[in-house]
Amino acid sequence: MTNICFFDSVRFWGGGEKLHLEYALEFRKKNYNVILAAAKNSPLSQKGNIHNLEVFQISVGNISFFNPFKIIKLVLFYKRKKIDTVIFSTSQDLKLGSISAKLAGVKNIVYLRGLAVPIKRNLINLIILKYILTHIVANSEETKKKILQNFGRYIERKKVKTIYHGIEIPISVQNDNNKLEKIITKGEGVILGNAGRLTLQKGQQLLVEVANKLKENKVQFTLFIAGSGELQIELESLIEKYGLQKEVMLLGFVENMDSFMNSIDIFLLTSKWEGFGYVLVEAMIRSKPVVAFNISSNPEIIIENTTGFLIDYPDLDMFAQKTQLLIQNQELRQQLGEKGKESVIKRFDISERITEFEHYLLGEAWPCIK
Repeated sequence: MTNICFFDSVRFWGGGEKLHLEYALEFRKKNYNVILAAAKNSPLSQKGNIHNLEVFQISVGNISFFNPFKIIKLVLFYKRKKIDTVIFSTSQDLKLGSISAKLAGVKNIVYLRGLAVPIKRNLINLIILKYILTHIVANSEETKKKILQNFGRYIERKKVKTIYHGIEIPISVQNDNNKLEKIITKGEGVILGNAGRLTLQKGQQLLVEVANKLKENKVQFTLFIAGSGELQIELESLIEKYGLQKEVMLLGFVENMDSFMNSIDIFLLTSKWEGFGYVLVEAMIRSKPVVAFNISSNPEIIIENTTGFLIDYPDLDMFAQKTQLLIQNQELRQQLGEKGKESVIKRFDISERITEFEHYLLGEAWPCIK
């Protein structure tokens, strides 16, 4: 394994794109030749250029795998660059890119699955999963279960391996005083935070409901929600409906998550499902206690009553109650936050997870995380 291509044609910046960039940089540190296959002028392409990564420009649509010209273009690219390992994380990239990789004789054809939802049962997915892919990596046990839900009869369980996403462990987390100015100037009371695209999956409207319950209980707090998306208008209306303009603030897209996490006291996640709640890990490494629903992969990250609280979905009364407990108990916040940081350092160090991934691709054993 020498020449690795991270293939992601998505035109916006999200968790998958962040993962591809971080993994590409980490594998480069291990002296592999790394290439990004990305859409022209996409955030991933631009960030790849900033980091002096070679970028191959590619445009992919839902039916691009039917296009012989795109297939030929990719086959020639794989052969010209002598790609021996190609890694995908989206369905449309997987269809076009994996078929082309198979035709080009690429040795390792890898699917990084980050969605904890079942893969659609159809012929093209069956062919790719069973006959084309050499490795399938799930970002949580919950995601692995969903991969096997419709295809467990056709692919070997050992072909699907769970490898958690890693995070870069800062040298000195405690001494990082980089704060988000808007939170400093407008935040009152204990600062609650949430970050993610404003979508139904992330459930930020439930956060506003929780905030309303806290206000009714006369708890002093400010909730900052970082992110943009289709729920923006609905959230603004809900905030106005409950008169929460001083308590709940929408920040829009926030580039610097480190500053955001350093600026809050408690992190709340109301997602309906998560393939891997990376944002929870980002909060925990900054010693922030977390509250989330007891769904999908969250129990694999949060240790109940030790690093945070897991709430039965969709019990908003209990969600508000546990959040209020943390707001009113600084000692408990510090205790859970410190345990959370210890847990992340032990289980989610990116260098360890990249090495585990490398061993999997090379067919070498790797000890289980304890």
